[in-house]
Amino acid sequence: MDLPQQVIELDGLTLRRFDGEADLPEFFRVIEESLEHLRPWMPWVAEHSLARTTDFLARRQELWAGGEAFTYAIVVDGAIVGACMLFRRGETPDNGREIGYWLHPAATGRGLATRTARALVEQAFRLPGVDYVEVVHDPANRASGAVPARLGFTEHLRRPAERLAPAGTGEDQVWRLTRSGRNALAAAEER
Repeated sequence: MDLPQQVIELDGLTLRRFDGEADLPEFFRVIEESLEHLRPWMPWVAEHSLARTTDFLARRQELWAGGEAFTYAIVVDGAIVGACMLFRRGETPDNGREIGYWLHPAATGRGLATRTARALVEQAFRLPGVDYVEVVHDPANRASGAVPARLGFTEHLRRPAERLAPAGTGEDQVWRLTRSGRNALAAAEER
């Protein structure tokens, strides 16, 4: 099975596969410091705990090995500043993948999410049979939506969604970039 790179170096930004227990204290602290920033958009924040973070990290190895989800720590200057994931949601056909990302509030506004998403797209298209990559977010979360727009994704559809997060609208906005549309990504890199 082809798998993405475990470490991706991006000139001052590193995406690296989580190291389970070793990353737990720092990752938990970053989440704790980011709760109010994430709460409006991330439903899992309502049930955040040390036990849940421990379980989350413990499952990463199994999901990686099975090709279901590739989760990375976003690292700047040796410190974790967020997390990102390349995955296949249950209803996503085998030829598609989704990416997600979040940052500590002190790490926002520096292009880190855009660079992270670009790297995940590149990893997705290295996987055999992947024809498209999606970003799914609540339309009211404009910061999250700005990332795929900058990278040349197009708005694919809007669909009803269960309103799980406090600021949620009950709708998902789905952005898509196809393998054949990757030229848009290359053009975005030149900007």
